[in-house]
Amino acid sequence: MRKGLVAANWKMNGSRDSNTALLKALVAGLDGGAAPDVLVCPPAVYLQQAGELLKGSNIMLGAQNMHDQQAGAFTGEISAPMLKDLGCSHVIIGHSERREIFGESDALIADKFAAALANSLSPVLCIGETQAQREAGETEATVLRQLDAVLQQVGADAFADAVIAYEPVWAIGTGLTATPDQAQEMHDLIRGTLARHNAEVAGAIRVLYGGSVKADNAAELFAQPDIDGALVGGASLVADDFLTICSSYN
Repeated sequence: MRKGLVAANWKMNGSRDSNTALLKALVAGLDGGAAPDVLVCPPAVYLQQAGELLKGSNIMLGAQNMHDQQAGAFTGEISAPMLKDLGCSHVIIGHSERREIFGESDALIADKFAAALANSLSPVLCIGETQAQREAGETEATVLRQLDAVLQQVGADAFADAVIAYEPVWAIGTGLTATPDQAQEMHDLIRGTLARHNAEVAGAIRVLYGGSVKADNAAELFAQPDIDGALVGGASLVADDFLTICSSYN
């Protein structure tokens, strides 16, 4: 049986003081043990601070992005070995904001996915469609194109050490949320596609939903058979909201 995972993507938010208050509240709130695994992904400049504050807890540390190369003349970039050195276990790959705002291609995301695995980091691969693509009937084609780019690069077996997050772009930070049925339909498509390559991996991989997940809609989403948790944005910055989302997974 798959164990749930609730991941916090802080995006470009935080300060040393607010991070301390938030992480102390999360550690205290999850002290009895949460039903799902919990992952926190702060901005890169706060990874060391977060790692120190999470020591001794069950909360895992992840990064929001990384370069596909190990080292070199890439000013301003961060490599997978650096993330491992800071204690990260996971890294978000291919978030829609990286695709849309920073122009990351499917091919580059596949390279980053491979680099993460090569450095014993679990990639959290984000895939999802825009509103225009959904309205044009291109939802499935878009999601499968993004997934296939990585499958062709690393093969289905590599997904045994990965997480997938289905994030409809139109629901990220907009207040809109895919209905539980819409989300389940896409999660089923993703798992079924993987199953055609490797049924064992498909049955074990955790597929998260992301897109305006909040304390008041998490339980209904988590009730779907193929939704194994959430990648949470804005609500992860409020301790009570995030803890409520975590406790909704049961």
